[in-house]
Amino acid sequence: MSATVTAVSSNGEYSFTKPNRDSITLLAGLGVEGDIHAGVTVKHRSRIAQDPTQPNLRQVHLIHEELFAEVADAGFEVAPGALGENITTRGIDLLGLPVGTLLHIGEAAVVEVTGLRNPCIQIDAFQDGLLKQVVGRDEAGRIVHKAGIMSVVREGGVVRPGDPVEVRLPAEPHRPLERV
Repeated sequence: MSATVTAVSSNGEYSFTKPNRDSITLLAGLGVEGDIHAGVTVKHRSRIAQDPTQPNLRQVHLIHEELFAEVADAGFEVAPGALGENITTRGIDLLGLPVGTLLHIGEAAVVEVTGLRNPCIQIDAFQDGLLKQVVGRDEAGRIVHKAGIMSVVREGGVVRPGDPVEVRLPAEPHRPLERV
């Protein structure tokens, strides 16, 4: 199966969910045009409180559509944009990518994977108990974050549902994703 974009979402106001759009425009070094989280420095409220001058490694949030089926098995209904992601994908193991992976999306856009989304308690405010579905433990007892990955925009471009996603891994040794 080839990797594709199934939905794109953005919001110019602070809100947990983001409405789906016909397209979004990625701006190099900034993020999604018109999105509240676009910028060179951090835009997430918790990060601003820590240090508003730190670089924004969370310009574009991607989630794999397969997660929605997984949480549906546990009784939760989640649709694209509902968890605040900008790009919903299908057919790619986002969580298994190493830091520095380049994702070529559509005709021109390129994002660089920076790390895992650190899901917060707002997920339970959206649907009670959902946080336990997107943060779990593996067989060895290690914490597993499933709420998508974060990235920065290296090359801008328009992204639409149906666009292909091409993965280009960085040189080895690969570094596994950590929370950003």
